[in-house]
This record gives sequence, structure tokens and C-alpha cells, in this order.
Amino acid sequence: MGTLQAEKTKDTHSRVIPLSKTKFAVIDDHGKEKIVDLKGKDFILVSLREKGADGAAYAVDRDGVVWWAAPISSGAKGHETPSGIYRVIRKERYYMSKAHPDPKGINNMDFSLFFTNRGHAIHMGNTNAMSHGCIHMGEKGANTMFKWATHKTNVVVTREHYMPFVYYDLYKAGYRVNKNTPAHIKAYLKTMTPVKSQPDPASTAKQVENNESHKDVF
Repeated sequence: MGTLQAEKTKDTHSRVIPLSKTKFAVIDDHGKEKIVDLKGKDFILVSLREKGADGAAYAVDRDGVVWWAAPISSGAKGHETPSGIYRVIRKERYYMSKAHPDPKGINNMDFSLFFTNRGHAIHMGNTNAMSHGCIHMGEKGANTMFKWATHKTNVVVTREHYMPFVYYDLYKAGYRVNKNTPAHIKAYLKTMTPVKSQPDPASTAKQVENNESHKDVF
């Protein structure tokens, strides 16, 4: 976490329910629901490392192509990551948390994409350890997301599963289960039912184009 500041964010405790790859139902604290469709926009989808969610983050471009995914960890009990739809408000390539500095003086929030004014960010960190509220990602994923995201990139944080909507996209992009796949993702894949969507010709072509440049494994 970076600097903790007072923040009045309407969607801090919103429930975000994926309805498709780009469409989400957002339910606020008062039970009011609105539908948000991010079709045509770049966004990062974070499905938190909590029961009932994926424990992974996904990069979705404006063509609806899910071209990158990475395992994550998120806020521990008592430090839960807020859910909602945000936007990247600040980028810091090198950063030390002011609220939780490393006693050895080593940067502990490199490749930070801040999405709240309270210090919540997606950044490089230990994906085997829960955080004080930030999204931890391995160096490769954090670096990739950092280079791609801009201040116009939305960040969708949900406590629901998202993988069923993007499973076939990930497969086309070269993602495969192997010995390095985190146990929580392996376990979910055994029970998950993928959602088939009507392919868009332009998106399908772009996925094929990206196969080699973004080939990876879960």
C-alpha cells in the first residue's frame, strides 16, 4: 500500500458481477444496480484472491481481446481490497510503500498502477503472500501491465469468477496448465464451465497474431 489518505469513493464497497467479457452489473452499498459495458475500452480485470473468485488479473484491450493474464494475491482479512470499477490514476515505476516500508530499504511496490487515492495499486509483489490491500503480481505480469496501461485504462475489481468468460481466449493466446500453475487456479479449472461467446472476426484475428508474442502458462 502507498500513502493512506481519506477517500470518499462511491464504489469502494460495490459488488461487481461479470455478465460477459466486457459487461458488468455494479451494485452499490444501497442495493442500487447499474450495468457498465466497457466494450471498446482497454481495461484490467482483477478477480481477487478470495473464495469465489479467480485469484488472477487479465488485460483486455479495446477490441475485446484478453491478451495477458497472471496469478495474483490481494488483501488479507482486515485489509480487503475494495471492489468496484476504477481508473489508473497514477503510475510509479519505482516505489516504496509509505504506509508499510520495507525495513531493508528495498522498493516493495515497483511497477505500481494506483487505482484509488488510499494507496491501492497493482504492483510487483509476492503472489504467495496476501497484502495490505494492494494487488500483488509477479515481475513479468507487473512489468507487462505497467507498460501497457495508461491513465485512461479502467481497473475492474471483482469478488466473482471471471475466467469462464475468457477461458477460450486464454487458450487461443497460448495459456496452458503446467507444473507452475498455482494450486488455486488448477482447483477451479477442474470445476469451471467455460462460457462460449460468438467470436468477433477482428478479435479472433488479433488473438492469433498475439499467440507467439504473449504465449504463457497458468
